[in-house]
Amino acid sequence: MNEPEVEDILRGLVYSHNRANANTTELHRTAVTLQALVELLIERGVLDRAALEERRGAVSEGLRRRFLERGMAVAVQEFSQSKYQFQGGAKVDCASRLHVCKASCCKLPLALSKEDIEEGVLRWDLGRPYIIAHGPDGFCVHLDRAQRCCSIYAQRPIPCRGYDCSRDARIWLDFENKVLNPRIEEPDWLAPLETAGDATPETEEGNGRA
Repeated sequence: MNEPEVEDILRGLVYSHNRANANTTELHRTAVTLQALVELLIERGVLDRAALEERRGAVSEGLRRRFLERGMAVAVQEFSQSKYQFQGGAKVDCASRLHVCKASCCKLPLALSKEDIEEGVLRWDLGRPYIIAHGPDGFCVHLDRAQRCCSIYAQRPIPCRGYDCSRDARIWLDFENKVLNPRIEEPDWLAPLETAGDATPETEEGNGRA
């Protein structure tokens, strides 16, 4: 890359950073004004703080989902340890269940961690940063279709390491008796349960597959 090209890139970065800074400044001004109005309304008895906090939580979750669906948000998980030190995880005998579930857990969306992204092994959806990439068939791009196993097992992210399908109603109607959720083959399989806010399986870090 020659010097003029480098200068062009630097000018572009400066412009982008200036725009980002201007947007942040405006957002800060708006947030401060809104917070001041809320505090005044609470002080004067117009708003109930507890009710407001409860409503904020519900609205926040709804907006988060819509932003993700529209590709307007960046999803990155944060963990206090490297995935290579992670020792949690469920003890599920996947081999005895694959003929039933067909590795359906590999259809579930999950956000990568900063470690995953910087490592450069895991692919993510360009339209939904940084959700792990899925193929046209709905399965994770890293799933070996023939063997129904992970092709990058050693580098798999923490949610995959800690995921427990035994507690996930999206997969099993009856885990012990291997009764699969019949909706798994439907295109909108995940939508109803996600909208209803079902319990998300968690790792020891408190983060699971979405």
